[in-house]
Amino acid sequence: MIKFYFNGSPNPTKVALFLEEAGLAYEPHPVDTRMGDQFKPEFVKINPNAKVPVIIDGETIVFDSNAILLYLAEKTGKFLPAAGDKNRAELLSWLMFVATGIGPYSGQAVHFKHFAPEKVPYAHNRYQYEVLRHYGIIEDHLKERRYMVGDTYTIVDMSLWGWARMLPFKLGDDAWSKFPHLKRLFDEISARPAAVKAAALKDQHPFKAVMDEDARKIMFKHLAQ
Repeated sequence: MIKFYFNGSPNPTKVALFLEEAGLAYEPHPVDTRMGDQFKPEFVKINPNAKVPVIIDGETIVFDSNAILLYLAEKTGKFLPAAGDKNRAELLSWLMFVATGIGPYSGQAVHFKHFAPEKVPYAHNRYQYEVLRHYGIIEDHLKERRYMVGDTYTIVDMSLWGWARMLPFKLGDDAWSKFPHLKRLFDEISARPAAVKAAALKDQHPFKAVMDEDARKIMFKHLAQ
């Protein structure tokens, strides 16, 4: 059985979506990052970067959410175009777009909007702009497409869904009004039974909810210097 190390943040949630969609048996292992579980020696041993998600599949350890999605898709033969299919290259391009653009800029936008101990207007404005720009590219791409790659639901849609769930938290309550085509895809995925289960997984464990001073020092190590 696959061991799945997770919390309720976007990257583990998209892996949970794949596990549920593929019907894979997994054993959930909660990692409370606001309590510092990610820095425990036994966790750093499986992910030196001290982040979730991680899976252990037999003797195989995989960390980084997009690497996990690729690994599981190749293992199961699901939600991934076959090797040699022209859509395979397009999928890899968009998957890396989410990994190197959507994810990092979203994370920084959330940090400077909600969690930075001091207001930094330049940083806030830069990351808000980049989040808008990246999601704008997705929005344009989805105007004439049902899914991110052709007419088939794939791991790119799952990866995007994980981050899109937090769009209002990143950009404000009116964020969805700017991205109607993305909203249509988001709503479709969110209604899937697997997505309902993936989103609810975090509620089965008592993760620390508040970002208090102790959590800040754990999550943002530079504050403790």
